[in-house]
Amino acid sequence: MGTRVGIIGSGIVGQTLANGFVTHGYEVMIATNTPAKRDELRTKTHGKAAIGSFEDAAKFGELVVLATKGDAAAEAVNAAGIANLAGKTVIDTTNPIAAAPPTHGVLQYFTSQNESLMERLQALAPDAHFVKAFNSVGNALMVNPRFAGTRPTMFICGNDAGAKREVTAILEQFGYETADMGAVESARPIESLCILWCIPGFLEKSWGHAFKLLRP
Repeated sequence: MGTRVGIIGSGIVGQTLANGFVTHGYEVMIATNTPAKRDELRTKTHGKAAIGSFEDAAKFGELVVLATKGDAAAEAVNAAGIANLAGKTVIDTTNPIAAAPPTHGVLQYFTSQNESLMERLQALAPDAHFVKAFNSVGNALMVNPRFAGTRPTMFICGNDAGAKREVTAILEQFGYETADMGAVESARPIESLCILWCIPGFLEKSWGHAFKLLRP
């Protein structure tokens, strides 16, 4: 498993995962293509992560995390350089959230029921090994969640078995059990979990929950 992680995206998800990877002993570069944000990122990562452009982070990372807004994901992949992602595990945290506000707590997506954002990204960068993860929980619970000793479940999917093993090992470090849902098409229901996860937040202002898969 690679020890250098490039994080494409400078928002709260990118910052949270950057700090999480640093805490767990990885070398990290977090990326923004907005130069004015770079000083802020140094502060947010306590000076422990390198700062660069999307292309810099894609080249730096043995493993890459895509942590942009969903509607900016394809542009970010292009800016990172599709060739720079070839052969690498890319953790896709994104969700295809539309600009429209939620209706009775239910978000709208810009993809159809029979298509996921990750499928679009995998088609855009066919030689990258995308694995969906971290999209169905809030940023406050992404690293070392505390649920009275119970590990929440992170649902993942992707076409490359080796990439999924790599992400599973990271999730174990970060405090999760993993449920592998299969190939890239399974990103359709996994992305929809974000809609379900957000409903209690919008309706009840309750954001401290996570999913758990129970097996006999």
